[in-house]
Amino acid sequence: MRALLPRPRRTVAPGAVHVPDWLDTDDQRRLVAACREWARGPIPMRATRLPTGRLMSVQSVGLGWHWAPYRYLRSVDGVRVPPVPDRLVQWGRRAVADAYEDPDAGAGYTPDAALINFYDATARMGMHRDQEERSTAPVVSLSIGDTCTFRFGNPDTRSRPYTDVELCSGDLFVFGGPSRFAYHGVPKVFPGTADPECGLASGRLNITLRVTGLEDS
Repeated sequence: MRALLPRPRRTVAPGAVHVPDWLDTDDQRRLVAACREWARGPIPMRATRLPTGRLMSVQSVGLGWHWAPYRYLRSVDGVRVPPVPDRLVQWGRRAVADAYEDPDAGAGYTPDAALINFYDATARMGMHRDQEERSTAPVVSLSIGDTCTFRFGNPDTRSRPYTDVELCSGDLFVFGGPSRFAYHGVPKVFPGTADPECGLASGRLNITLRVTGLEDS
């Protein structure tokens, strides 16, 4: 269900832009159906085990590259990671152009990694930086399902200053430029807030597109 009043786009920090309701309902349903396929494999969605031995509460699956703390892999257990579909690349280009209100900004944007995270009602994501990439190209983040609090900080510290942003189903968040390596996290998901028409009965899907700048070893 769309908000009763329009939510304005917002520049949260230099290079970090929130665009509400960017994905329409049909696109959300298409992405949910695609995420279900990607979650089944050939490398199934799973909770990542951190070097401390703790399992993350978020479940993840990768396209193009598999993210493992704190590096990218082209294969897992001898299975090659599927490539990023062209439709996601095209969405990424349009997202960057729309976020920065510059058609040329997204022209050369070619994400070679997509990370799909699923949050259930209790999942959280601690403050972290996306810093395993060698490229400084923007990160594109798409949200589907339950609303969450997205905490967007600064490049220097996990603590304040930060800004809490409410991300709803269909929202776009892009961060690049001075904010490309800012700390960010998800301290809370609000169960039961998803629009039933989005195709996801419960939980939150987050699709992030990245340019790694890496080459096959």
